[in-house]
Amino acid sequence: MTPEQILSACKAGIAAWQKAFNNQDAAGCAAQYEEAAVMHARPFGTFTGREEIQAFWQGIIDQGFNDVDYTDVEWVAKNDDSYVLTAKWTMNKAFGAVHHEQWRIQADGSALLAADDFEVQGER
Repeated sequence: MTPEQILSACKAGIAAWQKAFNNQDAAGCAAQYEEAAVMHARPFGTFTGREEIQAFWQGIIDQGFNDVDYTDVEWVAKNDDSYVLTAKWTMNKAFGAVHHEQWRIQADGSALLAADDFEVQGER
């Protein structure tokens, strides 16, 4: 794959995650992570694997959080098969920053999150 194709697949991955979250679909959110992905959700803790990640997102959704949007998005190539996203984010009830989302190309050409590190920085 060319770097442009890899970046396009990574952008499709984040769009699918955002759509799932905004549709209140925790399983759809978790499906955008590799099976053994590690997610650091500051200040909540570290969640490893899709099952723990899905449970985290379900809890957030159950508390009424929705309508996530990203600004100041930057993509940086990492290795030959992945990009790292950094951004600011807002939801209906909170805001924060994505410090490091590594989207990695899979065997089928799609991209999934290999690592996720984000922070809630305040309430709205």
